[in-house]
Amino acid sequence: MRWRFFTLDVFSREALAGNPLAVVVDAEGLDATQMQKIAREFNLSETVFVLPARNPINTARVKIFTPATELPFAGHPTVGTAVLLASLRAPELAGGADLAIVLEEQVGDVHCTVRLARAGASYAYFALPRLPEKIGEADATALAAALSLSPEDIGFDRHRPTVFSAGAPFCFVPVANADAMSRARPRAELLAQAVAGGRGAFLYAREVVRPEHAVHARMFGAGIGVAEDPATGAACAAFAGVAMEFERAEDGEHALVIEQGFEMGRPSLITLGMSVAQGRLVAATIGGHAVRVAEGMLAL
Repeated sequence: MRWRFFTLDVFSREALAGNPLAVVVDAEGLDATQMQKIAREFNLSETVFVLPARNPINTARVKIFTPATELPFAGHPTVGTAVLLASLRAPELAGGADLAIVLEEQVGDVHCTVRLARAGASYAYFALPRLPEKIGEADATALAAALSLSPEDIGFDRHRPTVFSAGAPFCFVPVANADAMSRARPRAELLAQAVAGGRGAFLYAREVVRPEHAVHARMFGAGIGVAEDPATGAACAAFAGVAMEFERAEDGEHALVIEQGFEMGRPSLITLGMSVAQGRLVAATIGGHAVRVAEGMLAL
């Protein structure tokens, strides 16, 4: 049989940057074992398989795989798939009104809004299906050793290593400065233990490459088959919990641009939107651009 697929670069306005994504459309007939093998064949951070929605009012059901495992939720697959499905199903609306796309993921229904461009990259954002929750804390000394850093490189101000989840848990590692960020080298065996149940280590620092951005980040996820990820939307979603834990954001609307992937030559920009009321996070969004790169057929 043959299945049509597309690749996109997500969290970038330009092709050959951001986080690459493969999307297999009309994936009926493929079982989970085949999907995992196909994801391993693409060998990208994630591969998405699009299936008919269980609820007919929704757009589609999606299954998300890394080269090593299935994920209940992920950010750049959500943004990229929303852009792709909008462009395939309603190309005549490019440059017009925003489009609503609802993707059924294991974490729940994910509501997306797509702004289709007539040419180049389109933009999508989605509301977090779950607000971040704190899972626990992680040991700074163990993380330093696992990242080939010194203990003094871990932490700044009130920030300390924590584990948060907004559908997928990540260990958040505050890094003191840009020099330490560039020196980080994961030791897979040690890191798997040090992340304290997280799917990977999300390193973040205040020193940024571009001054208009809020946070510089790297994500090491060898445990899920991703040595380093150019952009990690699910971690940025959970980062809203980190921001609330350590920064005490004021009531109102906030937008943080998180830069990631620069060390890999795949610069990515992820916009985290936060709504805060009475000192509590009440809603959050993840958004970014996506551009179609290639399409083809799987013949299996």
